[in-house]
Amino acid sequence: MMRLFIAVPIPEYIGPLLHEMGRSLPGGRPVPVEQIHITLRFIGEVEGSVYKDIRENLSTVRLSPFSIGIRGVGHFPPRGKPRVIWAGLEPVEELIRLKRKIDACLVQCGIAPDSRKFSPHVSIARLNNAPLKRLTQFLAGNAFLQFDEFDVNCFELYSSRLSPKGAIHTLEERYPLLPY
Repeated sequence: MMRLFIAVPIPEYIGPLLHEMGRSLPGGRPVPVEQIHITLRFIGEVEGSVYKDIRENLSTVRLSPFSIGIRGVGHFPPRGKPRVIWAGLEPVEELIRLKRKIDACLVQCGIAPDSRKFSPHVSIARLNNAPLKRLTQFLAGNAFLQFDEFDVNCFELYSSRLSPKGAIHTLEERYPLLPY
């Protein structure tokens, strides 16, 4: 069995900046630089034959490259005790289109449709009892976070193995965005 997810990489210069932001939160565990990405779809565990189908069928996804920017910060869940701090994304129309195409491809491979609402973001820290006052200050202080738009010209299939030190992600395949 393989535990899989699909993501869009972000530029190398942005990862360390977001990681440092995550480090600044007391009670937070920053996402490791090498794991900072835009998750399009968590697939979960699949058998080898399904993995092969997914890997092959994702190569049929067609969409022209596009640009996207990182804007603002927030947390999940939106109500209740925050567990994840994230940086937002915009514009997201093309990203949503890419996710829909990927979802359709996964359904053809026998993967159930994603039941969760897609909220495009980049996770920057996981929280363990972060002081509410500091968290509120962090969110207010970074509300206008903004990076220049960057080009999205591929998406990637990853396997993920859980370990006592956290998840270990392995790039399985990179798929270039190609016009129809």
